[in-house]
Amino acid sequence: MTAAPDRSSATLPDRLAPALPSHGWRGWLGPLSVGAVAAVTRLPRLGEPNAVVFDETYYAKDAWSYLRFGVEIDEVDDHKELMMQAGDNWRVVEAFSGEPGFVVHPPVGKWVIAAGEYLFGVDPFGWRIAIAILGIAAVVMTARIVRRLTRSDALGTIAGLLLALDGIHIVLSRTALLDLVLGFWVLAGFGLLLVDRHRTRQRLADDVRRHGADRVAAGLGPFLGWRPWRIAAIVTFGLACGTKWSGIWFLAAFMAMSLVWDALARRAIGVDHPWSAAFARDLPLAAASTLVIGIGVYLLTWTGWFATDTGWSRTWAAGQGASVVPDPLRSLWHYHSEMWNFHTNLDAEHNYASSPLSWPFMTRPTSFYYESPDGCGADSCSSTVLAVGNPIIWWAAVLAVPYQLWRWIAAKDWRSGAVIVGIAAGWLPWMLYLDRTIFTFYTVVYVPFVVMAVTLTLGAIARGLRNRPRWVPALLIGGYVLAVVLAAWWFYPIWSAEVITYDAWRARMWLPTWI
Repeated sequence: MTAAPDRSSATLPDRLAPALPSHGWRGWLGPLSVGAVAAVTRLPRLGEPNAVVFDETYYAKDAWSYLRFGVEIDEVDDHKELMMQAGDNWRVVEAFSGEPGFVVHPPVGKWVIAAGEYLFGVDPFGWRIAIAILGIAAVVMTARIVRRLTRSDALGTIAGLLLALDGIHIVLSRTALLDLVLGFWVLAGFGLLLVDRHRTRQRLADDVRRHGADRVAAGLGPFLGWRPWRIAAIVTFGLACGTKWSGIWFLAAFMAMSLVWDALARRAIGVDHPWSAAFARDLPLAAASTLVIGIGVYLLTWTGWFATDTGWSRTWAAGQGASVVPDPLRSLWHYHSEMWNFHTNLDAEHNYASSPLSWPFMTRPTSFYYESPDGCGADSCSSTVLAVGNPIIWWAAVLAVPYQLWRWIAAKDWRSGAVIVGIAAGWLPWMLYLDRTIFTFYTVVYVPFVVMAVTLTLGAIARGLRNRPRWVPALLIGGYVLAVVLAAWWFYPIWSAEVITYDAWRARMWLPTWI
């Protein structure tokens, strides 16, 4: 394993934009390899369970409604049975009452599910396939992101492999819920901001080579120019918000982080007051583009609702008197106020509800499905989908995440800070809703950052052992990765609804709270 090189003697331009470890097709070998592992763990038997699993009853039906009407329409009482019968005949099977349906999440994730249904039919495979593809893509992206963070092909590949073998990510990649779609857009936005950081610092490095650091750093420093990668990141964060509102935490956190990177780049080239310079030169454009593009993208995600008058609350404003605000926007605002009321007052009891304080320990995973079929060769059989993370990853992260927090604070490691920001944006906001009904599987949005924290810690271990024989860190880190692989093999049956004996199922319930 190659640790990050020592750059203490590098020139200023080299420190600003250090080169990636490899270029062209070589940089894709590892990411595509772990992408293949992700495909093997996500695609086989994707139509199993051959049933409407957990909240698929809402999102798969809403996606079907989008294909038929462009908006959500209420279902009839037996819609689950009709969903299982629709298949390629979804255009003629009537599962809808004709009345507008009140929904509490924006449209993007449901349009993703609808894409699979359009291509493959309204059946379990059809409503899960698009989610599975995004899950595979997220593994490849994670490998590429960590490669960029660490300048190590090996560490990037390890990070991708860990995500490919994590149970939360596998289960949510095989289920038609919205959370993995949210996580995909968040991860894409983070990756785009990393590219923006590198390209911006690369331009600064080129300016320093051409004109010298003193001239480039004069006054407030240079205008950092057109930022297409940052714009692309804002678009993806807008799509994240258009999937679930919790995407706004990531938009705010990562855009703030990007501005901190700008200030640190200005300090690196010698600007006298880098934070003031960033506030004056970078903040106005970043804030304006975030608001305009972010809100614009979010509104575009509601195109189906705007394009028809059959959506819930679509014509609400018509009876509310005149206003300078267009009626469609007033109606959408009313719709959102009702969605907000639903979310803030959701306190119904649920057997698998869990406190976010417990999420790092995976003490109360969500059971998506459990049946006792025949066919396992024993008197009692089990088929289950339990959204529990790979314990070897998550329990290692209990140590790795605080270590990365310490690295950020004590060692000023920007990479550790970036990972901690990702975890914090996905986890800490839920502390505001400790009385609300929430679930452990929400962690799928930030599990790539948990994987990154573990991988960065493995890299630190490798650096700490660089004076030892090379087989020492290889054995230690290889042993850990092997433990992750073995745990994934052991738990995969309860992640994918394989029919196993009851005793085999019971042996996989490592904690009494998993039952």
